[in-house]
Amino acid sequence: MPEDARKRARRRLSIARGHLDSIVRMLDDPEVYCVDVLRQIKAVQGALSGAGDVVLRGHLEAHVATSAGRGDSVELVEEVMEALRYR
Repeated sequence: MPEDARKRARRRLSIARGHLDSIVRMLDDPEVYCVDVLRQIKAVQGALSGAGDVVLRGHLEAHVATSAGRGDSVELVEEVMEALRYR
């Protein structure tokens, strides 16, 4: 994976971790409003989805786009199909 994609994915995962830590703290408060918790959960899901998009794009750019020149297009199609199962 290209280094810039690694950095972007790491940043998004750090954001998700921050949101997740916030949710855990919120749940320690008996007065917390449920909708606020749901909002934070959605933020974590968005950050994780964004990280997944960055990793997938990095994979496509680094490996799939260059597969024809290497002659391993068939194998990479199978690999991309597997990666998409995780999305």
